[in-house]
Amino acid sequence: MKNFKKYYIIPATPEEIYISLTNPLSLQLWTGEKAEMSTEPDTEFSLWDGSINGINIAFEENKKIVQQWFFGEQTEASIVTIKLHAQGEGTSVELLHTNIPEPDFNDIVEGWNDSYFAALYDFFVE
Repeated sequence: MKNFKKYYIIPATPEEIYISLTNPLSLQLWTGEKAEMSTEPDTEFSLWDGSINGINIAFEENKKIVQQWFFGEQTEASIVTIKLHAQGEGTSVELLHTNIPEPDFNDIVEGWNDSYFAALYDFFVE
């Protein structure tokens, strides 16, 4: 299992990013795909029309999102923690993704960089 941690700078407020990551209609706007999401702990979520699935663990409004992502028959939980920190006129988004199966690691990192956060960044820039 591997871990991935990275900071992304997004030109939006923590409140705007939090809504974009937790509201299903906002998620669909910037991903272009169907999304199921709730800010209630212990609820299932689905992003990119089912490409990403898991369980919501905890939320701190405008500050933090914690989710478990599913990777098949994995025995250790793969946890995604996203923290939002106001920085200048934007937000520093701190991502920590733990227990990523080694065969999936490169694809997951590429997905975070080139799809997930690139699309979110573009949503606020365009």
